[in-house]
This record gives sequence, structure tokens and C-alpha cells, in this order.
Amino acid sequence: MTGQPTVVALDIDGTLIDHDDAMSPAVLDAVRRAAAQVPVVLATGRAWSTTKPIAERLGLPAGGFVVCSNGARTLRYPDGAVVDERTFDPSTVIASVRRYAPNARMAVEDSDGSYLVTEPFPDGDLGVGARFRVVGDDELAPQPVTRLIIRDPEQSESDFVQLAERLGLHGVSYFVGWTAWLDIAPEGVDKSTGLKVALAQLDLDPSGLLAIGDGRNDIEMLTYAAVGVAMGSAPEEVKLAADEVTKSVQDDGVAAVLNRWF
Repeated sequence: MTGQPTVVALDIDGTLIDHDDAMSPAVLDAVRRAAAQVPVVLATGRAWSTTKPIAERLGLPAGGFVVCSNGARTLRYPDGAVVDERTFDPSTVIASVRRYAPNARMAVEDSDGSYLVTEPFPDGDLGVGARFRVVGDDELAPQPVTRLIIRDPEQSESDFVQLAERLGLHGVSYFVGWTAWLDIAPEGVDKSTGLKVALAQLDLDPSGLLAIGDGRNDIEMLTYAAVGVAMGSAPEEVKLAADEVTKSVQDDGVAAVLNRWF
């Protein structure tokens, strides 16, 4: 990229905020300065209901866009109007999970940004303040969904890498999270999917896109951007996919990058 970015895409968890839902003043200031000059698009695995409060905390200007559900939903900010939505039928995956991980908890996003869950998730896992309703497996996905979340607090990250292999996932995209967390998305859908929609709405192209993220679900976004930056605490495969690596969220890595341009 030559010159200042024309648009910035930012992951939320592990990038803007830490595991305690805290955002440093340095990061807040850097994002606000950037957003005063170019569009800033939040690109997250979160639902709209838990993404909007972060956009509000950042003071993002009206008329922008957010990419939620790992790219399956692109919404206008601040009214939450859906610009693009991708769904899939998760019934086959749900059956496979019950076979290979019978104790796993599962969740799907409802259309209003709340969740249907097979049993409660650990506090904060679905986002601070997330709303959920406990249902049986047969009630979990009566219609196509934007994402299926699989979680087992008793398992490790490496266990879930192996689980993804055992499930033999076909016709979907999937991302293994930091903990025992597996996100299932419609086939071919990732954060870059939503960013393409947002950039088209903004009449911009990826040649001016700066993207920052820390998770495996950020890899496609980082490679799509003109400059993709991995956080210092990102898994090695994320760092390898990025153009550069910044400091961790605890050390204000986002601010270190944005302060170079804004």
C-alpha cells in the first residue's frame, strides 16, 4: 500500500479488547482518530447484538458498516439493517457433533442477535450481555442459520483442531478458536466475504484496506487486505498469513499500527 489506508477493518476480541472486555485508552483514541478520517469496519465473529455496543464505545460515525458472524452478516451501522446474509443448514453437522463430541455445547444465532443454546455457555463466551435460550438439539436449527458454535470447556484448543478433522466437515467453512471453540459458517464464507460487501457499499476496493486481527478466523481477511496485520499473541499460522505482526492487545498493538497513519 502506498500512502494512507482508505479503509480499516478491525477484529474485536483479542485485537481491540482483551479477555476482560477492556479496551485501553490508547487503542480507543487511535481508532477514533482513524474513524474521523476513513471508514472503520468492525469484522468479528460476534453477533450484531454484542458488536453494536463496541461500535458505540468506539464512537464510530453513522453510515458505516459492520461485518458480523464471521462474514455471514454485513449490517449498516447504527440501525443494524442487514445488507447481506449467508446461511446454511447445520443439521448434518449437529448430528456429527453429537457422535464425536457428545458433551459439547452448541449454539446458533437467532435473527435478532440472541442465541439458541443446548446448554448455557461460560459467562462472557458469547459476548458480554448476550441473550440466549436453552433448547433441545432438535429445536436448535429448525431453519438455516448464519453460524453454528461448538464449545466444550472441558477440552483444549488442540482437541478441537482434532475434532474438526474427525467431523469431516464438507459444504461448510470452519474456524477453530483460542479455546475449545469451533465456529461453523456457510461454505466459502469468512470475514473477507462481508468486507467485500462493505467495500462495495462504500465504493472502495481492497487496495487501500488495512486489516488487523488475531485469530484463525481472521486469516482470509488479512490476506484479502492490502496490508494485513496480526496481533502479537496470534497463533503462528495467523502470523504467517499476515504482512506484518504488531504487539499484543495488552501492549496496544492496534494503536501502534494506526498511529503510523492517523
